[in-house]
Amino acid sequence: NSIVNRAFYAVKHLSASNGMMTNAIFGFLNIMFKFIEEENPDGLCVAFDLAAPTFRHKQYDGYKATRHGMPDELAEQMPVLKQVLDAMRITRLEKEGYEADDIIGTLAHSCDQRGDECIIVTGDRDDLQLVSEKTRVDLIITRMRRTETTVYTPEKVVEVYGVPAQALIDVKALMGDSSDNVPGVAGIGEKTALSLIRKFGSLDGVYANLDDASIKAKMREKLEKDRDMAYLSRQLVTIDINTPLDTAIEQMTRKP
Repeated sequence: NSIVNRAFYAVKHLSASNGMMTNAIFGFLNIMFKFIEEENPDGLCVAFDLAAPTFRHKQYDGYKATRHGMPDELAEQMPVLKQVLDAMRITRLEKEGYEADDIIGTLAHSCDQRGDECIIVTGDRDDLQLVSEKTRVDLIITRMRRTETTVYTPEKVVEVYGVPAQALIDVKALMGDSSDNVPGVAGIGEKTALSLIRKFGSLDGVYANLDDASIKAKMREKLEKDRDMAYLSRQLVTIDINTPLDTAIEQMTRKP
């Protein structure tokens, strides 16, 4: 969904003869074809979010409560894009109660266990927590209608953030996520969250060392006040790598 959304805003007005906008479909397929040509993957799967509430909404009523609905011009393109993928015999997965990230994380975990290389192509930084020796993330960013891709390996994550990929979960638990309305600890931003996790290694490490001299009194007060929110936020931002899927990974090999 993140790539479809980026394509919608990056590609100028395109429409079919009946007036329906087609820019998101066109942009998404361009990115997918480019990826297929460059990587020539053995298997391929496209994961989508559903409108239905997920297990995270049950954990926290405010989850994604500030999100605006999809524009009508984009929403009408989604069923057509899915028809195109089905016609191309590309595996398409969505699961009620879960997000596309959970599907992606489960497939990446399966690849890790099988010893297969996995490439995640996404516009969502949340997936960086899935980076491993076998899984890389090709993060797509759109700037000024131009699409750029940054390849994240374990080394790249450490280079950019100064912490390993898995630790990004605890960083997000502290800083929260305004786009998903994840609360985190009020008054702690990305810079502070990263410095805390770099020093103490994890959320548990931070809370086990609240008396450390490097934690100033005001910050200690914030951390103590929102301890429960920090741990709730960690649950909300952790991708479920054990999502029950109806399609086996062996069935996702590319077909003519």
